[in-house]
Amino acid sequence: MAFYAARDFLFCAVCGTSLSFRSPEFASCPLCGFKRDASEIHGKELSYTITAEDIRRELKLEPFVILETAPKQEEGVQRAVVNESCPKCHHPQLEYYTKQLRSADEGQTVFYECPECRYKFSHNT
Repeated sequence: MAFYAARDFLFCAVCGTSLSFRSPEFASCPLCGFKRDASEIHGKELSYTITAEDIRRELKLEPFVILETAPKQEEGVQRAVVNESCPKCHHPQLEYYTKQLRSADEGQTVFYECPECRYKFSHNT
């Protein structure tokens, strides 16, 4: 008698396809025809957990949201400039960009950076 892992009893031992129950005596593989006696399956409990990530991976879909830990800035990209002085070194202009971090019905967060001393701070609008 062959040994089957507890979680593999409903899958084909040859190709891994889910077995079909078309007879009370055995379960068969619809792909390769492998048959497993029903007595090997009788009385076993079945539980599966499928996550959204499993479904996306199976369907070869990209994630809906990509979380970033910090805003990325490419070299040579210029930010917008505002005529406000730096709170640290009092340089007369600050570079800035905005990003929606909270829910859509709330304002954007404005990120400022001083081009002189590189002091960074943010403000929720």
